[in-house]
Amino acid sequence: MLTLRKKYSSRTTNSLHRFHKYKNIIKDVQTTRPNQVWVADITYIRTVKGFCYLALITDMHSRKIVGYDLSNSLELKGCVRALNKALYQAKNTCTERSRSIKQLIHHSDRGIQYCSNAYTQILKRNKINISMTEENHCYENAMAERVNGILKDEFYLDQTFTDVTHAKRATKNAINLYNEIRLHLSLDYKTPNMVYKLTA
Repeated sequence: MLTLRKKYSSRTTNSLHRFHKYKNIIKDVQTTRPNQVWVADITYIRTVKGFCYLALITDMHSRKIVGYDLSNSLELKGCVRALNKALYQAKNTCTERSRSIKQLIHHSDRGIQYCSNAYTQILKRNKINISMTEENHCYENAMAERVNGILKDEFYLDQTFTDVTHAKRATKNAINLYNEIRLHLSLDYKTPNMVYKLTA
């Protein structure tokens, strides 16, 4: 009775594929503005019937989640929807459209979704530089991992939801609270949304 029950998780990264893998070009980058580096990752959310998958894109400078999508599969579509939301927000936040995505770098792990031709073509079409983890991907994409942890540990996305609809409502609420309410020590006790809007 005292034995701890094992928690089962879902693997979200498949890097054994035929697509081109890009170098890590953000190792020595110091961000000075929003929309300079975006970090992308996928994490799992539990439901009674199984897992669903949350694709996140976070602005490295402001820590704001600028795009996300929750779906019941690891297919490419969820990552593309998250990316398109991030692009839409960037183009509509800044007064100068060209400035909003100027010299932007998209950083992710080497998962098949991010390396796929369909995904990289969207990045190239928007003149976004592509960066990927090379060795210890958890450490090379630490901010994305940190955001995943905050959403689960502080905003209760680590619980088991009744279904995908329930998980989507909880995810939307958690991300709104994270972006609008949560103060960050690294942002001088400002919220991600405040920093993103002030410096965009």
